[in-house]
Amino acid sequence: MKPTPGETVVVILHSPRERLFGILDEITTAGIYLHGIEIGYFDDWCSSIASGEEYLPMSDYFLPMWRVERLTRDSGPDSLAAQFLHRTGREINEF
Repeated sequence: MKPTPGETVVVILHSPRERLFGILDEITTAGIYLHGIEIGYFDDWCSSIASGEEYLPMSDYFLPMWRVERLTRDSGPDSLAAQFLHRTGREINEF
């Protein structure tokens, strides 16, 4: 089963290689629409939100299908969404 809109996902891209985490908006034959952040920024982002500091907001992305290497649900007790909730006390959907 493919992820559905509103679910948290991890997208791995190639050319150039990128890893994104966010909320899936839509999947089409042309690509993926995502509201998210780069995974490399995740720890700093959580820390900034938890301490009430300024932070970069999540961005809206269109990811053409030819760049998508992998799209996976972010689920389970060790998911990034669960880590975000544990570290900030807030749900990812608030952002």
